[in-house]
Amino acid sequence: MIVVCHCLPMSRETLFDLDVRPLVAERRPPLPAILNAINRLGPGQSLRLTVPFEPMPLYAMLRDRGFSHETSRGPDGTWVVVFRR
Repeated sequence: MIVVCHCLPMSRETLFDLDVRPLVAERRPPLPAILNAINRLGPGQSLRLTVPFEPMPLYAMLRDRGFSHETSRGPDGTWVVVFRR
């Protein structure tokens, strides 16, 4: 698992990247890595999650924890979801 930090220009938001495609390819559950990353976010920090499928159940789970999300799908079928408090 690789988490990379990016500071967005003209913003106070710090964006952390988590790509769970390698975990999925190895048939390992991505949820523990995702929740670990979410639990480590502080004020002004968001998570950009890259996954090979749209994580529909995750939306409700994290909404209940106070997160909103923005979702996009790339031409290769990869989903990118940004979760913000």
